[in-house]
Amino acid sequence: MQRLDPATAPKWGKMNVQQMIEHYAGDAVRNASGRLKIDTILTPPDHLERLREFLMSDKPFKENTKNPLMGEEPLSLRYKTVQAAIGALQQELIYFFEAYEKNPDQIIRNPFFGDLNFEQNVQLLYKHALHHLRQFGVEPLTG
Repeated sequence: MQRLDPATAPKWGKMNVQQMIEHYAGDAVRNASGRLKIDTILTPPDHLERLREFLMSDKPFKENTKNPLMGEEPLSLRYKTVQAAIGALQQELIYFFEAYEKNPDQIIRNPFFGDLNFEQNVQLLYKHALHHLRQFGVEPLTG
């Protein structure tokens, strides 16, 4: 994300580079670490197992996947610069790893995938990051 040109237009969606970084740090990483607590699981219980199988697979999120917790329009920017947003993301990632270092068995509730452990949260953050990098034209390296 540090290498993305802030002027890069998205291939889909309405967020610009900085809004995407702020969303990833402020929503995804903060939820995975337990800093952003969401008590409700929006996915019906009978769909959770299939969704977790998808989570742990190599299948990517679909383009334009709607997040019902986000409005139709992106949020206003929280930071003055992309660099500041990346700094906040780095701090949230540090907090994430420290939280699990202190309590490796903690389970964090995700509104879509249910109660997740460390490994599942790492996979979700990875899959989510790849999704947004693809949004701005970055493809993952393949073996």
